[in-house]
Amino acid sequence: MMEEKSSEVVLKDSERQKCEVWTRVMGYHRPVQSFNKGKVGEFLERKFFTEEHCGLARPAEKANA
Repeated sequence: MMEEKSSEVVLKDSERQKCEVWTRVMGYHRPVQSFNKGKVGEFLERKFFTEEHCGLARPAEKANA
């Protein structure tokens, strides 16, 4: 029997790099790393939602449901 090789990539800690997170603020995008303490707090308090959970599904999606 043939064994399947895993396509999973494994990196050592020394091969990793920090991920820069950007977000939209007042109509433009900025890296979160540049925020002051208060803005970081606001960013961490944000709530994310999906249209389906709010009853805001698109008309075509409602027709198929």
